[in-house]
Amino acid sequence: MHESREHLQTLTEIRSLMERSSKFLSLSGLSGVSAGLIALVGAAVVAMRLQTGLFTRFQPNPEEIYTQVNHHDQRQFLVTVAVSVLVAALLAGTYFTVRKAKRQGLSVWNQSSQRLLWAMAVPLAAGGVFCLALLYYNLIWLAFPATLIFYGLALHSGSKYTFRDVESLAYCEIGLGLLSLFWPGYNLLTWALGFGVLHIVYGLAMYYKYERTTA
Repeated sequence: MHESREHLQTLTEIRSLMERSSKFLSLSGLSGVSAGLIALVGAAVVAMRLQTGLFTRFQPNPEEIYTQVNHHDQRQFLVTVAVSVLVAALLAGTYFTVRKAKRQGLSVWNQSSQRLLWAMAVPLAAGGVFCLALLYYNLIWLAFPATLIFYGLALHSGSKYTFRDVESLAYCEIGLGLLSLFWPGYNLLTWALGFGVLHIVYGLAMYYKYERTTA
């Protein structure tokens, strides 16, 4: 009986070592929380610029609310907000991830993190170009769900190289993006839910599941 326990413990340790070597496990739940909060701020800024509320349906046609952003300067404003949110979220995420890696005694830049970044980079790059094309042709209302869908695809692609919990977030982002295609009057709301609320919920769940017990 004692030998069986030792063998089980040995197998558990081997599995843990193999997982650490093949997956990037330094992602911090606080990265998701910070990204969600930053996204909500960005959504609020856009709502104020469009002079509409997050819960206000665009009337009478969803496209009409965007006629004021058909000019170059307004499109540039949306791109600026999107890039600012992305950069701020990446900086915050990097900070919390590096901090967690240091506590674990692990390196942030290794083969696992490189595989993760490459897996996510392809759908993110394709989605970025696609969304820029939508902005160029004034299809603003389609850009909101497109960002959710491509981001979800990127998460799904990268989930095999990190916590499997990321896969659940990926399905939620993709599903919300697809729903947003048929619910165009609330594109800004669904965008805020996807990048804001879902990130916060996911981040808190990851923190309490993997980090709080080891902090």
